[in-house]
Amino acid sequence: MSSEKINRRQQILQALAHMLEASPGARITTAALAKEVGFSEAALYRHFPSKSKMFEGLIEFIEETIFSRIKIIMQDEPTALARCQKILHLVLAFCERNPGITRLLTGDALTGETERLHSRILQLFDRLETQLKQILREAELREQLRPAIPLTAAANLLLASAEGRIVQYVRSGFKRRPTEFWAEQWPVLVAGFFRESALAAQG
Repeated sequence: MSSEKINRRQQILQALAHMLEASPGARITTAALAKEVGFSEAALYRHFPSKSKMFEGLIEFIEETIFSRIKIIMQDEPTALARCQKILHLVLAFCERNPGITRLLTGDALTGETERLHSRILQLFDRLETQLKQILREAELREQLRPAIPLTAAANLLLASAEGRIVQYVRSGFKRRPTEFWAEQWPVLVAGFFRESALAAQG
C-alpha cells in the first residue's frame, strides 16, 4: 500500500474521530464525512468500502495502541497491582486523549451500525478482562498473593471501575475526565484486594 494511500486513510479516520467528538449524538453520514475531509464520497469509498469499515479502522487503532502498550507494561512492572493499575490508567488516559473514539468504546456511536462492530468492542473489553485475570492468576505464583474474591469477579471489578469512568466521560459531553480522582480512588479500590495464597502458607 502506498504512503499516499495510507495518509489518505489516516486523514479519513482522523476526520471521523473529530466528527464523533464534535457532534455527540449525531449520526455521521458519508456525505458529511467527505465534506469534512475535503474530497468526494467516491474517493472515500476507494479507501474504505463502507462506513462500517471506517469504524473498524478506528477500532483497530484502539486495539493496536492499547495492547502494544500493555506489552511494555508487562515487561516493565514486576508486581500484579502495579500492572493492573498501569493498564487501567493507560485505558483511561487513552480515552481522555481521544474523546471521539471513546464513543465507540461505550457503544454510543454505534447505534444502528452492524452487529460486527458491537462484537469487536465486546471482544476488546473481553481481551482486557482476560489480561487482568491472567495477571491476578500469576500473582499467586510470582508473589504468593491471590484476590480476596474469586479470580473472575476480581478482574471484572477492576475493569468495571474503569469502564464506569469512561461512560461518565461520554455522558458528561467529555467534561468529566476519566483520570480525575483515579489516583485517589485506586488505593481505596484495592485495599484488602489481595490476601496471602496457600502457597505462601506452605512456604
